[in-house]
Amino acid sequence: MKILVCISHVPDTTSKINFTDGDSKFDTNGVQFVINPNDEFGLTRAMWFKEKQGASVDIINVGGAETEPTLRKALAIGADTAIRINTAPTDGFQVAKELAKVASEENYDLIICGRESIDYNGGMVPGILAGMLKANFINTCIGLEIEGDKATAIREIDGGKETLTASLPLVIGGQKGLVEESDLKIPNMRGIMQARKKPLNVVEPSGAEVATKAVKFEKPAPKGEVKLVDPENLDQLIDLLHNEAKVI
Repeated sequence: MKILVCISHVPDTTSKINFTDGDSKFDTNGVQFVINPNDEFGLTRAMWFKEKQGASVDIINVGGAETEPTLRKALAIGADTAIRINTAPTDGFQVAKELAKVASEENYDLIICGRESIDYNGGMVPGILAGMLKANFINTCIGLEIEGDKATAIREIDGGKETLTASLPLVIGGQKGLVEESDLKIPNMRGIMQARKKPLNVVEPSGAEVATKAVKFEKPAPKGEVKLVDPENLDQLIDLLHNEAKVI
């Protein structure tokens, strides 16, 4: 079984975020970048298929040379080969089209994407990619088993879970639950040394059209002051909720 895991290079959630050029560009200075958490769950599940079923696992990213440390970390976790499509990931459709071009040339059985990246939270790429490849698609996936050319997946739905079966090739949008956080792999020294020798192939983009652009970024408004209310003074609490917070 051939597996492709799509990797996004995203800011760590603990990073301090700033913008430049009149709040039109993200300032990367001093920002620590990591594997997108939803992608890391998918990568860890792919490692399970590699260890248990002998699957081969490639990883792929759309981005510049600055994303290569993130790809090397994924190689150190256990992926076999990395592919970097040498263009900035500006637009969900553009990213999906670039991924689809490479994926269609290799005939992957399973493509694992994160449900969404934690920087833009667009959630578009997995579904668009599946449509372009004419592959089956399961989103919000929290469980996956493969037997032969059949997949059994569990996905999260409003108020519960749904179990589905699908034939390969299959694209999934994975998230927390696909594996547990305790199962995430931390690269060891042996993995890091091996990752240096594994292939990281850079391919030029197909020139997919970028249809959207960021006009302006804004930080969330600062939190207001906290007002403490005596728990025995219900009249004051009701008055504040009605007249000040306006939630009742």
